[in-house]
Amino acid sequence: MAKQLTLSSLRLDFAKRTIMKTRPSSFHLLGLVMVLYTAGCTTPKLAQQKRVVYGERNKQELTYEFLKPKKNNGLGIVVMVSGSWRSDPKDFKPKMGRAFLRRGYSMFAVSHLSQPKATIPEIYEDVTRAVQHIRKHADDYGIDPKQLGVIGASAGGHLSLMVATRGKEFSGNQEGLVRAVAIFFPVTDVLNPGKPSENEINNDPPKKFRKLFGIDPDNMDAWNRVGRQLSPLYHIDEDTPPVLIIHGDDDEVVSIQQSEWYIEAAEKNGATAKLIRKRGKGHGWATILWDMRKFAKWFDKHLEPTVSQ
Repeated sequence: MAKQLTLSSLRLDFAKRTIMKTRPSSFHLLGLVMVLYTAGCTTPKLAQQKRVVYGERNKQELTYEFLKPKKNNGLGIVVMVSGSWRSDPKDFKPKMGRAFLRRGYSMFAVSHLSQPKATIPEIYEDVTRAVQHIRKHADDYGIDPKQLGVIGASAGGHLSLMVATRGKEFSGNQEGLVRAVAIFFPVTDVLNPGKPSENEINNDPPKKFRKLFGIDPDNMDAWNRVGRQLSPLYHIDEDTPPVLIIHGDDDEVVSIQQSEWYIEAAEKNGATAKLIRKRGKGHGWATILWDMRKFAKWFDKHLEPTVSQ
């Protein structure tokens, strides 16, 4: 089990070894929020804040929270508000975006319908719709639709990478939907949990997890097909935007192998990717707030600001 309570909400119901453990609903919060909210950061001054409906799933509204700083650099950061592929708009607080807002980045905190009410393929479809909606209304938000970054952690990291690696299927061009990615301990290959524990017979995800993909969990052909489609690892090419990953090497929830595999695949396919290892850290750590600054600097490097509006 993860050693830090502050990020226990990011557990993923993925394999018996705990790569995807299920927690009570009260703990299914985005871990980033919990850390940053308790860190005592002051809320940045905003020019605008509003909740936007971008779609509907199973008769429930899908929304994202838009935050625009008073000094806007014309760039946007999409936040995947997701832990265990569960999401609640209330999980996001402006304080978590302090490192970005103070630099002039507008933020879009995207929520989705939680599993099992929505399958993981449906969740990916919905967050992709959200990014498309943001791009379509970019003029209203005072941002460049071609200069979006995306952040997330754990399941949110998985969704961030899915949008990054498969975005050009929806954008109609090689640039894709986002320009840069910065994430914590993501799942990159849903087919493969990583190192099995000593008492595991095999390393296959359990039926309970496979069912979340909307398939017959006993149909392994369907699982291999859908699992591959929903694994960012298999969609990297030279056009994939630059990715920064921060991952604890003592993570017992999402194995650091998930990030290592991504880096290896990126190097093989000519994409830019960087892994920062947190020595002795698990699925979250007390100083994660400072690492958000690394994310902001990553976007400073890979996004091109426009004139302030």
